[in-house]
Amino acid sequence: EVEVVVSGGGSVQTGGSLRLSCTASANIRTMAWFRQAPGKEREGVAGQDSDGETDHSDSVKGRFTISRDSAKNTAYLQMNSLKPEDTAIYYCAADSRPLWVVRDPEYDYKYWGQGTQVTVSS
Repeated sequence: EVEVVVSGGGSVQTGGSLRLSCTASANIRTMAWFRQAPGKEREGVAGQDSDGETDHSDSVKGRFTISRDSAKNTAYLQMNSLKPEDTAIYYCAADSRPLWVVRDPEYDYKYWGQGTQVTVSS
């Protein structure tokens, strides 16, 4: 069993920045960020394979960047130019399968961390 722990989040004004961190208890192939806004379905935000390949959703491309520190089993989500519509609970997920498998919208990641609230005010 792999534990996933999330840190970061908080409140910021429009245009501000935040960084989320996600640490897994063991080396894991793929780490990703999801978010869920009130009344909406959960959506994928970004993912990164241990080989470096990344995915970013269209809604965050150019503003959010996922990165990883393999030595620390940690993934980061740098969020810049935040907008009110980015307000959501953000979750980190991890899986032993490669990104090209888990990027399927129907795939359910095996390991999930707790959510962290990100609030962007106008």
